[in-house]
Amino acid sequence: MKTRDMTTGNPLKLLMLFAFPLMLGNVFQQLYTVVDTMVVGQVLGVKALAALGADEWTNWMMLGIIQGFTQGFSIRIAQNFGAGNTGQLKKDTAVSAILSLLLACILLAAGQLVAEPILRLQRTPAEILPDSLLYLRILFGGIPIVMAYNLLSSLLRALGDGKTPLYAVLIACVINIGLDILFVKYLGFGIAGAAAATLTAQLCSALFCLYAVGKLSLLKPEKEDFRMNADLCGKLMWLGTPMAFMNAIIAVGGMIVQSVVNTFGVIFLAGMTATGKLYGLLEIAATSYGYAVVTYTGQNLGAGRPKRIREGVRAALLVAIVTSALITACMLLFGKGILRLFIQGTPREVEAAMEIAYRDLTVMSVFLFILYVLYVIRSAIQGLGDTLLPMVSGLAEFAVRTGTAFLLPFFFGREGLYFVEVSAWIGADVILLVSYFIKIRQLKKRFPGIV
Repeated sequence: MKTRDMTTGNPLKLLMLFAFPLMLGNVFQQLYTVVDTMVVGQVLGVKALAALGADEWTNWMMLGIIQGFTQGFSIRIAQNFGAGNTGQLKKDTAVSAILSLLLACILLAAGQLVAEPILRLQRTPAEILPDSLLYLRILFGGIPIVMAYNLLSSLLRALGDGKTPLYAVLIACVINIGLDILFVKYLGFGIAGAAAATLTAQLCSALFCLYAVGKLSLLKPEKEDFRMNADLCGKLMWLGTPMAFMNAIIAVGGMIVQSVVNTFGVIFLAGMTATGKLYGLLEIAATSYGYAVVTYTGQNLGAGRPKRIREGVRAALLVAIVTSALITACMLLFGKGILRLFIQGTPREVEAAMEIAYRDLTVMSVFLFILYVLYVIRSAIQGLGDTLLPMVSGLAEFAVRTGTAFLLPFFFGREGLYFVEVSAWIGADVILLVSYFIKIRQLKKRFPGIV
């Protein structure tokens, strides 16, 4: 593997070179998520597809908490790498590993305890509740695997390595697709087979990343580095906790929306689930640019080069908006054909679900640029070492998402739910843009005459 110093060179070129492998990785990650949905929908039918949809936000909440902590820990890694502080880098790595292990154990126990109550609180239809619960329990059983992969890949990205996580996802994609078809279609394991295939694939990707990290002397801690230091633990948790909380509160908002969606019946739920699976494709580039901006900003702050931060953020915004426009065009042209891959049932069921899915997809696609701005600005603020302001934006996103989920259907019927996500993005963007300008003003005071 190769680390990448992002403190010198053309910002746009660096961001694109770093983001492109991540983008490919996200494409393959979404591919095996899509295949999960396709296999379940085509082999097991509309009800099984709806069962996956009922789990969507609950699973995302747990994944978001895990990613929040591991990404928060990696911010210090990026900053110390940019500053050339190898000794502190090793200490951060060791303590991050210990904290991640402890958190994985806590989340594993909590996930099994809350799985059924959460599904019931979301008013999951009785005919799909058993499948939804089974799928969720299996996925939550693999939380230590998911934690390991996310920590290892976050450490690699913090050092500017976007290629190793790509290779890891490629391996996971091939394994997941093969096992999906084997477990669900040929061995008849049902929805449990899809969950088992996903966890097996994630385990393989985690082991690959572990092998890559093990070859890096920069990240090889000494025995004394594993001593738990209260001050360092506090600093790492200060970065990780707000990000985990932000993701959790966003997911809770999504679950509240899900509870409203569930009241409109299985067909509506299946249609919204099909669009939800494409949501990952819509934001593929956004998440990649976000990872690139966090690393770029963190390294340049550590190196004391704030002027490059502003240049990089401007470049990232430009390419993000152009990318979102291209994705919007593709979804409007080809989205309906893609959606048909997820939905199976009687002709009447398919057409009804398709109409719902395409309307939802059209609304999200047209306003996609708002989401891309959100990712770039939020990542820039996080890279500067501030995870509290993004958390505030998450609270705003939660408030808008839940408020519109109840208000819009009241005034416009179920069609109002198509605009809930877009409204939430706008709410978050308002907070983030104001926060970014505040952080830039602070940089000017910290580095007078440089910014």
